[in-house]
Amino acid sequence: MDRGTAGAVHITIKARGLGWQNAVMETRAFGKTDMRVSVLGFGGSEIGFMNVPQEEVNRLLNAALDAGLNVLDTAECYADSEEKIGRAVGHRRDSFYLFTKCGHTSGLEGEDWEPKMLARSIDRSLQRLKTDRVDLIQLHSCEESILRQGDVIEVLQRAKEAGKTRYIGYSGDRNDAVYALECGAFDALQTSVNIADQEPITLTLPLAVEKQIGVIAKRPVANVAWREIPEKNAYSRFYWERLQELKYDFTEREMDDVVSIALRFTLAQPGVCTAIVGTTKPERWQSNARLLNAGPLSPGEIDAIRQRWREVAPADWVGQG
Repeated sequence: MDRGTAGAVHITIKARGLGWQNAVMETRAFGKTDMRVSVLGFGGSEIGFMNVPQEEVNRLLNAALDAGLNVLDTAECYADSEEKIGRAVGHRRDSFYLFTKCGHTSGLEGEDWEPKMLARSIDRSLQRLKTDRVDLIQLHSCEESILRQGDVIEVLQRAKEAGKTRYIGYSGDRNDAVYALECGAFDALQTSVNIADQEPITLTLPLAVEKQIGVIAKRPVANVAWREIPEKNAYSRFYWERLQELKYDFTEREMDDVVSIALRFTLAQPGVCTAIVGTTKPERWQSNARLLNAGPLSPGEIDAIRQRWREVAPADWVGQG
């Protein structure tokens, strides 16, 4: 992969009933790094937590890379996601950007933020991913009070100095993310941005733009929470509850239309470089890529979604980690 060139990735997508058609996946500069990332990235949590068979992961990831997607994001706590990614595409390591995370819930003995544990976790991730380096290691939902101590940041900096990662980042939300941006240590921020999670649009994205920090938008389609009522303990329940109050008129449309609007809204936010979408179905990401062919949302559509948020969202609708 040409890691420094500008432009777009040309892909071929099989649209429903339309045969094969040419399309272009936009790429964007990733902050001050040398990476240009595809606007659609792959989020690796579901392939770990939902026990997707390795054969299906092989199909999913290789088809995605063949078609132009160049960002794979995972974490050491996503069950066996790292191992599955390593087995599926480890032999293609130079054809994509590989991001992972450390901390949060490590499964190793000791506290999540104990420096020696973090260092061991990074080495274990590299082994699982079948590589000697990743492009980005992110601290996973680390609180500001821990960040301020400096030890955990130093672990990532040493990993960078040792060539285990090219860049370091922070994954999280709210004031923790504000501190991560302000402290000057990180090259990237991963945070929730979507139609039901708009706090970052005013809280952290402007600061990321100012400091030229690459932004990865997680949950860019709000876990598709408008589709059906999630169980009370489901991860997406809080998004469903918010959407019941926001009552966007477009959520009553066909599924593809809603996903298209939601995804393009997220990608329209200044600072967002890539939006990572998790899936267990090889055809799903291709469908999402096709939905982007509608082009950017109009300023009027964006303003209407933002205005509805300002009218409805109470102060406690903060970013969801």
